[in-house]
Amino acid sequence: MTTTLNPYLNYNFAPVQTEITTQALKVIGELPANLTGMFVRNGPNPQWSPIGQYHWFDGDGMLHGVRIRDGEATYCNRYVRTKGWEIEHQAGKALWSGLLEPPQMDNPHGAYKNTANTALVWHAGQMLALNEGGAPHAIQLPDLQTIGEYTYNGKLVSGFTAHPKVDPKTGEMMFFGYSFAPPYLQYSIVSPIGEIVRTVPIELPMGVMMHDFAITENYTIFMDLPLTFSMERMQRGEPGLMFESHRPSRFGIVPRYGDNSNIRWFETSPCYIFHTLNAYEDEEEIVLIACRMNSTTVLKVNDSPTDREADIPRLYRWRFDLSSGKVQEEMLDDVPAEFPRINENFLGQRTQYGYAGRMDQTPLPLFNGIIKYDLNNQTSQTHEFGSGRYGGEAVFAPSLNATKEDDGWLITFVYDETSQNSELVIVNAQDVTAAPMARVLIPQRVPYGFHGTWVSDR
Repeated sequence: MTTTLNPYLNYNFAPVQTEITTQALKVIGELPANLTGMFVRNGPNPQWSPIGQYHWFDGDGMLHGVRIRDGEATYCNRYVRTKGWEIEHQAGKALWSGLLEPPQMDNPHGAYKNTANTALVWHAGQMLALNEGGAPHAIQLPDLQTIGEYTYNGKLVSGFTAHPKVDPKTGEMMFFGYSFAPPYLQYSIVSPIGEIVRTVPIELPMGVMMHDFAITENYTIFMDLPLTFSMERMQRGEPGLMFESHRPSRFGIVPRYGDNSNIRWFETSPCYIFHTLNAYEDEEEIVLIACRMNSTTVLKVNDSPTDREADIPRLYRWRFDLSSGKVQEEMLDDVPAEFPRINENFLGQRTQYGYAGRMDQTPLPLFNGIIKYDLNNQTSQTHEFGSGRYGGEAVFAPSLNATKEDDGWLITFVYDETSQNSELVIVNAQDVTAAPMARVLIPQRVPYGFHGTWVSDR
């Protein structure tokens, strides 16, 4: 007999169980003198052996943080202590199954566990750990202790996307929550001081998995893509969530303080988008840049299983003409790439540069480098991690008093499969093809994960 290993419970996807705090880490190279703050990355890290089939999205959230100050680096990692984590911790075993198993409608603690495992945002002086199926969790810096669920004094009435958008000019934060029951989409705005000031429903034909969205200076862009949820399918014994290749993709553009009465929908070819790079206004056009794939089998459901382009993301640009109603869609690069980021001081504005993880030619989501895109000149450069070395999302940390958009550093964790060691890699964003400026050696393995953020001491 042979047993098939779940790759997301093995290799460098395997969880680490020990929470540690260390000081004065060894640095190869030199930490930038004016880089002062904390890099934190979120990701799935199951506390206990899972029930049934395990999907990478299922694991409990664990934060890995490196603080840089006074020329030294320290590291700590902590579980996000959600209610579900606490209940399972006391039970000494997993009590919830995951996305690949039927919902546990008879679970006395609820059918769904908010894992808080996906992303992070810093807004109004508070770090939040995010999972789109539930409320954010407030996190204390720099020790990464969990404060608790964050519901904006009870004003949070929907889920909370893993990818809220903070306008660098106004300080407002836009977010949405999607649901598989009406209202399928709710759109909210948080004031610069951290109060929900507005929540409005947006009508959709049916429930969809909507992972990300985008903002410009005056508009918000939603993506009604054909990864749909159907209760009727479930009742027939079919998957509730499925990519339907015959359905078009729809992009809804609404004024920031608009609602369902003035949203405009644009139809394009079927696709799926997990992550947007940015969006901006160009006279009468709204421009969106994102990583597009023809279809997705992320939850092992696709009505076109022979699609060879499924799950292969590439950078695309859409132009939505508000005067004519026409849409232009074009591929910007044929190299598979995901986890796109920009200098977020320019979010919602036209930028020259974007960054993304270059995907390795493997069935697993491994990144072997960082691509820097010059969107003005339609060129790119790549920072190579090296043979047998794989990293994650590269987060942009601006230089203090920067005068140029790319004046700063790209920061990510990298794992060396030969030495089996993890490190924090800091790359000069203005010279990405060069060797890292600094490599901070981490005293324990950092599993591959999802999204991170940089919080400066300022």
